[in-house]
Amino acid sequence: MQKKIIAIVGPKGGVGKSTISANLAISIASMGVRVTAVDLDLGGANLHVILGIRDFANSLDDFLLKKVRTLEESVIETGVKNLRLICGGGKIPDIANLPFQQKVKLTNHLAKLQGDMVILDLAAGSSFNVVDFLFIANMGLVVTTPEVTSLMKVYSFIKSSIFRLLTFHFKSKHSEAFTELLERAKDADANPTLKTIENLLGEAQKIDAGSVESARQMLKRFIPHIVINMARSQADVNSGRVVQNLMKQYLSIDSTVLANLPEDEAVKKAIFQLKPVMLVNPGCAFSKAVTELAVKCLRM
Repeated sequence: MQKKIIAIVGPKGGVGKSTISANLAISIASMGVRVTAVDLDLGGANLHVILGIRDFANSLDDFLLKKVRTLEESVIETGVKNLRLICGGGKIPDIANLPFQQKVKLTNHLAKLQGDMVILDLAAGSSFNVVDFLFIANMGLVVTTPEVTSLMKVYSFIKSSIFRLLTFHFKSKHSEAFTELLERAKDADANPTLKTIENLLGEAQKIDAGSVESARQMLKRFIPHIVINMARSQADVNSGRVVQNLMKQYLSIDSTVLANLPEDEAVKKAIFQLKPVMLVNPGCAFSKAVTELAVKCLRM
């Protein structure tokens, strides 16, 4: 199979992003796919803990500090068949603010990792690093809980991501008019005529219709896949549609609600044991739902 990169992001902390990353990686690996999980939660890495790994010889730090020549040399075995891991950095001061050149180098090496699939466990929030690593993936999973605050964080994250895309796109056109328009659109209260992305593109079309058409095609390819975690009721299951509708109405973005993962006491017990729930209790409701998510990820 052609190598696939899946990025998993949780715009709000505490939504279970790393738990999902670890168990999804195990589930996909169990299907015979050679997976490398990469902890890119720069400054807050904990994927190795969830996978039950306490000691490791190499990490992302070794690559960033040039102690090893290639990122592949930072890979460790997890003990799970077909699953390898690159543990996150934590020893480099201010690592969360990765310089541009280091980010480009890391991106290039991620694409060269051996195996069939790379799963990126990204940091919480909407920093440029998080957004940029999301863009290198073939597939982006955006994890949220059903709470309104978490859903709105998802909306804000996707909006920030779109502005990042448009900024790069219009900067390549070397037009100050585009740059000024984007800056005005960031303050929707002061510029209500630019409240939606469609409004923004409509104004941009007056500057250069061709550039706007290519921007529309670029945004059409950006499809976030929402994962609702800790769902307790049917109302929780339906909550993904709320943010999905908001993104369609205001951001002109198509999205999917790819999975609803139930709140499950088995997950808490596994975390307490410092073991992944997929190995401790593969028959629990959460593990079964993650397995269904894994199948969808492989089919898409």
